[in-house]
Amino acid sequence: MEALHLIVGIAGQRVALAARHVESVVEIDAVTPVPLVAPHIAGLAALRSRVLTIVDTLAALDLGRMESADVMQAVIVTIDGHLYGLLVEEVEDVISLNEAPAPVCAVLGAGWSRVASGMVEIDGDALLLIDPAALVAGPSALAA
Repeated sequence: MEALHLIVGIAGQRVALAARHVESVVEIDAVTPVPLVAPHIAGLAALRSRVLTIVDTLAALDLGRMESADVMQAVIVTIDGHLYGLLVEEVEDVISLNEAPAPVCAVLGAGWSRVASGMVEIDGDALLLIDPAALVAGPSALAA
């Protein structure tokens, strides 16, 4: 069974997202902050006449906050019918894998272990497979 995965950089790490979750990859140039939202929500942005919630992936992992830039890269996903932009440091490539993800066999920090759904091997490197819904839920999901 062949499956496509998007390789991105988050917190200085190469990680994989199953392409079935990804609608597009875009550059975001303006994020409007929203009061009283969870700390990992950077704000709202417009994308092709639609509003999407922007998730700071570093804050979602409880690793600080991403530095603001004039243009930021975001992976657009739909979770429960809502659009989210996951801010990433880098978008690397889309690759095809023939093997199913392996279980996570590493000791991870709390943020990483909450969002990791498995591991995939790419060019001899083991990468975490990230669950976008867990990133959207953020670190407060641990307290619930």
